[in-house]
Amino acid sequence: MLRILTLTVENNPGVLARISGMFSGKGYNLESLTVGPTIDRSISRITLACDTNDEEFEQIKKQLNRLIDVIKVMELTKRPAVSKELVLLKVLTKVYSINDIDHITRIFDCRIIDRSDREVILQICDTSTNIEKIFNIIPCHAISEVARSGLVGMLEC
Repeated sequence: MLRILTLTVENNPGVLARISGMFSGKGYNLESLTVGPTIDRSISRITLACDTNDEEFEQIKKQLNRLIDVIKVMELTKRPAVSKELVLLKVLTKVYSINDIDHITRIFDCRIIDRSDREVILQICDTSTNIEKIFNIIPCHAISEVARSGLVGMLEC
């Protein structure tokens, strides 16, 4: 099961290395990892997703809480939360028509942010589920490049 955690950490050198090292040392795989500063530049927020069972996930939370620079660990998986991901998707217009691309932008509320005679770049900011739907609609041979940000999330208001 995909589990989502947000961590509040001190913005110090080596924090991310210790967190990723904990995952690799225990053989856990990170599906997504996103880091950015908060309003207080001395604190960063990390959103991570991992596909794991209940027992491993409880162990991960305990180990993260033990790391010295970790201030708070919060699970978003089983709570009302909002999560989004940013994707830049370069699509070949000779393979997938511009009319089809325009249709996708209307259905999925994404934008064309760059365009040439041969390709367009779509900006998609949506849930991972909807992003996967877009990938299922556009033929893979029509996609020349993909850049994904990873999840960011927070509890609902």
